[in-house]
Amino acid sequence: MRDHRNQLLKITTAAAMMALSCVLTLAVRIPSPTKGYLNLGDCAVLFGGWLLGPVWGSVAGGVGSALADLFAGYPVYVPGTLIIKAAMAFFVSLVPARFGRNGRKYPGIAFIAVSIFAEAFMVAGYWLYEAAVGEGFAAAFAGVSGNVVQGIAGAAGAYFLTAALSHTAILRPYGLGGFEKGQAK
Repeated sequence: MRDHRNQLLKITTAAAMMALSCVLTLAVRIPSPTKGYLNLGDCAVLFGGWLLGPVWGSVAGGVGSALADLFAGYPVYVPGTLIIKAAMAFFVSLVPARFGRNGRKYPGIAFIAVSIFAEAFMVAGYWLYEAAVGEGFAAAFAGVSGNVVQGIAGAAGAYFLTAALSHTAILRPYGLGGFEKGQAK
């Protein structure tokens, strides 16, 4: 019975994270030079990966962000966004598995490092994707600086959200504790 409740909790949380990633992507849209847009959806993508693990986190981040592109009128980005954002969530999902879900071995520092890696993957991924579906590598390079800014904002926002919520009872059903070494909840 406990496994069914845990699975239901993961599914419903994945649906909520999918919606949050879509809403945060759509809520603040700053047009970029490559006909795309900058947004805050990465906060939810990274947080969802940490919270839900590799499967549900990747589904929530990838599908939620891809739906936002579809709703915003950027259907050409849907396949690239699905893959890139799912991979970002997957990378971040490795932190609790490797560094412990209850605060062992400095997961806060690991979260920062893997978020930077995930955002660098996003920048490179969109550069390559835009080059493939757009005007080539030189034209796609125009969007790199905007994606870097989005990546910094997304990683910082996700860290602060994760650090703040990791000290609450809200995340206790997920087996997640604080970001300080040795602090178990």
